[in-house]
Amino acid sequence: MSKPTVHRLTHWALPLLLAAAASCFWIGCKTLFTTDPMLDVRVPARRLRRIEPMDFEAMSADESEGQTVGQGEPEPAPAELQLALDECRAVALENNLDLEVALLSPTIAGETVGEAEAVFEPYLFSNFSYSRAETPVSTTLDASKEKLIAADLGVYVPLRTGGSLTFDVPFSRSESNNVFATLSPAYTTDFVVSISQPLLRGAGLRTNTHAIRLAHYESQITEARTKLEVIGVLAAVDRVYWRLYAARKEAQVRKNEYGLAIAQLARVERMVKAGTVAEVEIVRAQAGVAERLEAIIIADNTVRDRERELKLLLNKPGLGMETATVLIPSTEPNPLHHRLDGERLLEAALSNRMEMLELELQIAQDASTIEYQKNQALPILALGYTYNINGLGSTTHDALDMLLDRRFEDHRVGLELVVPIGNKAAGSALRRAVYTRVQRLSTRKLRELVIQQEVANALDRLEATWQRILASRQRAQLAGRNLEAEQRQFDLGLRTSTDVLDAQTRLADAQSAEILALTEYQIAQVDLAYATGTTLAASAVEWEPAVPSEGD
Repeated sequence: MSKPTVHRLTHWALPLLLAAAASCFWIGCKTLFTTDPMLDVRVPARRLRRIEPMDFEAMSADESEGQTVGQGEPEPAPAELQLALDECRAVALENNLDLEVALLSPTIAGETVGEAEAVFEPYLFSNFSYSRAETPVSTTLDASKEKLIAADLGVYVPLRTGGSLTFDVPFSRSESNNVFATLSPAYTTDFVVSISQPLLRGAGLRTNTHAIRLAHYESQITEARTKLEVIGVLAAVDRVYWRLYAARKEAQVRKNEYGLAIAQLARVERMVKAGTVAEVEIVRAQAGVAERLEAIIIADNTVRDRERELKLLLNKPGLGMETATVLIPSTEPNPLHHRLDGERLLEAALSNRMEMLELELQIAQDASTIEYQKNQALPILALGYTYNINGLGSTTHDALDMLLDRRFEDHRVGLELVVPIGNKAAGSALRRAVYTRVQRLSTRKLRELVIQQEVANALDRLEATWQRILASRQRAQLAGRNLEAEQRQFDLGLRTSTDVLDAQTRLADAQSAEILALTEYQIAQVDLAYATGTTLAASAVEWEPAVPSEGD
């Protein structure tokens, strides 16, 4: 093949090869970013896009399930479990899943503080390089062949004043074929101390510890939020406990009402056989029994709903929501009338509410940020100083001897000045920090008003529920006396079964209202304690951040 032909092939082959390489690269990148190997978890499209129909037959319970417990299997849940309110609080603090999540937040925030403080940790640094050069020269003053081995070991110490301190021990070995070189190989060993300190922007202890201060404030904010979460869980346990108590009492009232309806039906049947009342009274009594049975079903379903709510909050091992364990509250309401001072309650709320503490910490963060941004708006003025002791010799030993003799010392002082023109970014950052603090102060005033409203509402609700207790108790007593009168009138033939059943219903409703008033009074105390940032526990509650083990 002739040289022109080779040249032409080379002329066309090179662009083709470059185009092929670019195509392969593009295809490879496209495949890299669109295929699955980068994904740790891939969800099938069917699971994301297909909605399955509900199959009631497939979901039907097997009657044989749960009949036997094999060897090694967990013991069945108890059929009935009595729980005191204090016990429920303790179990929730130990096992509640919301708290399990919340108690990790202070631990995570604490590690953030550690990260911020680590900025000022000193560290070792080291470098090593080897070079070999063969260079054509045109004069004997230059070396055509050189070898250089260089290394250094040092310590870098960041200072909380914004500067830095560096200790460095560089070492090198060089060889050269330069005829004028007095040492080949030549060994150099130096000791270098340098310090750099900003004088305006970035200077000062408070400026350089700003990030640490923010991290500490954020850690305390996280603990305040966690404490609020703990109070919220305890209040939720109390509320659900009393609602379960009310639901069970309501179910008992409806069962008693059903029993009275059954007794009325039996009385009517006897009187019909005796011929003292018409047979239509049997139908009326039977209709009343059916209505009471429906009320029992609804009340029992409400009890099961409340039990599942409490089981969810407690999350007690062996007491899952799927278990059929019946929860029986053993703590009875304590309806004592409290006359409370609203002003003292408000003072306690402003002192104890974690929302107020969180705002105070955020305002402290804003003040620190304003101070920091003022510093960042200053020009850059930095002072630098370097002190160097030189050592040189034909051997390492000779170089170290010269170094220790301190015969050759260098001193270098420098000053750097940078003045931004306009400085718009720093000015905007400073104004934003000031506006944020003004906004936070307004938020604090609004929060104080909201807390005042919540405390006043809770206090009024407490008094209102106490009055409801008194009214419902009197109503229940009168309804009971009215039922007795209606029954006597029925026996005399002056009333129908419908009148008696209506009187029974009014009695049951009055008893339900009394139970509801009692439980609402307990819940009103819980709400008042929550509004003041406290809890109704018999003693103070101590919580600690959760620290998971390394194996978790």
